[in-house]
Amino acid sequence: MLLHLPVNHRLRGLYRFLAALTGLYVLVYGIVGLFVSRGQGAFARTDTQALGLRTNLAFSVLSIIVGAVVLIGIAVDHNWDHVLNFFGGLAFLVVGMFMLGLLQTDLNVFNYNVTKCVVSFIIGLVLFLAGLYSRVGPPEEAQAEEATRIRGAAVTAGGG
Repeated sequence: MLLHLPVNHRLRGLYRFLAALTGLYVLVYGIVGLFVSRGQGAFARTDTQALGLRTNLAFSVLSIIVGAVVLIGIAVDHNWDHVLNFFGGLAFLVVGMFMLGLLQTDLNVFNYNVTKCVVSFIIGLVLFLAGLYSRVGPPEEAQAEEATRIRGAAVTAGGG
């Protein structure tokens, strides 16, 4: 599945930058959340907010870990960021949808609300897109992919 994604995309740097900003936001959110939620229970469901989003101690620690992993993955730069962002983005989307269904239940252990679900969707989309377009390969692979793409376009334009 991941083999059909573009190699050496010309906007790879932009996508990596956006993923880094997203990872930095998640990390800062976690750090601020850790400070504002100290002294509360790990899974408290209070109105404690960090950067405009509700949080609790457990979610703050999880955000610090996730933000650090995203930033480390981008810094390593050996196609780790491609895979990490792809599946991390999917995870943010799935968790956001899952928590949307658990908002009014006792299983809402990460103190989610609708705003936090929407932000989770946005973070997931940014990371997912970065994962789609940040794959790196040798120039020969990129040229072969481009030739295949041009051949396919020529066949389609020719009515084939």
